[in-house]
Amino acid sequence: MLLGMTVILFAVAADQLSKWWIDGHIMTGSVAAFGDFYNTVKVWNSGISFSMFSHHGNAGVVVLSVVALAVCLFLLHWMWRETNRIKIAALGLIVGGAIGNVIDRVRFGAVLDFLDFHYGQYHWPAFNLADAFICIGACILIFLEIFNQKKKIGG
Repeated sequence: MLLGMTVILFAVAADQLSKWWIDGHIMTGSVAAFGDFYNTVKVWNSGISFSMFSHHGNAGVVVLSVVALAVCLFLLHWMWRETNRIKIAALGLIVGGAIGNVIDRVRFGAVLDFLDFHYGQYHWPAFNLADAFICIGACILIFLEIFNQKKKIGG
């Protein structure tokens, strides 16, 4: 459990510090271009991934925060019972990322997204470190499950 809690604290701290740094010290406008594939942007997302559910005001903030915290409780329970250290770390990344975004929702009513990758005119939606931690943790869990299934069937 110590590993998981350490990963959670790292993820929350890295996410919140990066947002503080971008919002307070880097961004004076809404876009700072860095080459042909990356921009730093300042986008407040009141919804979830790809700005879904972004037009529900304070009710949306409350509902999304409560749902995220409920999922965190489930994942913490899983983490508490888990013995695989890689899964524990992956669950910590997901929980830490979710908590980082909940902090933004409660403080600002929206989540600060600032990483903007693109190729030509194709843009991936802006995201932040919390989102990256959630995705990395989920990908690790999926990979481990696929790898475990192959071992079970002898593949």
